Amino acid sequence: MMNSAAGPAVHADGLTVVRGGRTVVDGLSFEVPRSTVTGLLGPSGCGKTTLMRAIAGTQAKVTGTLDVLGHPAGAAPLRSRVGYVTQAASVYTDLTTRQNLEYFASVLGLPRAERRGQVERALADVDLTSHADALAGNLSGGQLSRVSLAVALLGSPELLVLDEPTVGLDPVLRRDLWGLFHRLAAERGTTLLVSSHVMDEADRCERLLLMRAGRLLADGTPDALRARTRTRSIEEAFLRLVDTARDGDGEGDKGGKNEKTDTEETR
Repeated sequence: MMNSAAGPAVHADGLTVVRGGRTVVDGLSFEVPRSTVTGLLGPSGCGKTTLMRAIAGTQAKVTGTLDVLGHPAGAAPLRSRVGYVTQAASVYTDLTTRQNLEYFASVLGLPRAERRGQVERALADVDLTSHADALAGNLSGGQLSRVSLAVALLGSPELLVLDEPTVGLDPVLRRDLWGLFHRLAAERGTTLLVSSHVMDEADRCERLLLMRAGRLLADGTPDALRARTRTRSIEEAFLRLVDTARDGDGEGDKGGKNEKTDTEETR
């Protein structure tokens, strides 16, 4: 269960990232509740990866407020509490799956007595126990992605930031990973922020942040978003919001003042 007294897992206010003279993330304000699966959806190039890097503490030139688990993003106390999975698999291809996990468990400073159990649980979580002794370089792309996810699960992080972890995977594997995400939230209290440019993944999330051109179009539950826009799908809702933003100022929702779509927020 989510501990609301502890505050949100992520709190952003006026979050801006300028890179190469271009504003990539433009004044975003939002919160990610704890122990939930929140989807960050938007087309490729809209700033999702930059936003996730900022939350994980690896993005330079971030201004505004960005607090993660009660600390400024990137603060030292967060290193063992936040797991981050990039789009490209971050593993050593000349090591086996198990050796990769053992190495990263050591880097994380997990007590030696706990490492084996942590490694075995992470392997089981991503269904790679049967490939534990296979060289990572011999694994498929989907399997490599799961090794990266297993690494992120070591140490039982409170927040998982996953950059398009299911894009390009077969339907069965996508279903299984989404099932894992919801089990982590429900059974371990993990907060997950999962990005995707595939709109049909929206209904797998409890909450959504819809993003376009560095700005937030809306945040809320899928049902509330559809109800507010009077549409049948999140893709239709997204397009309706894009059209509304264009009508409003000709460019979109400037300043990141996104539409709230939860019933409580619109009363």
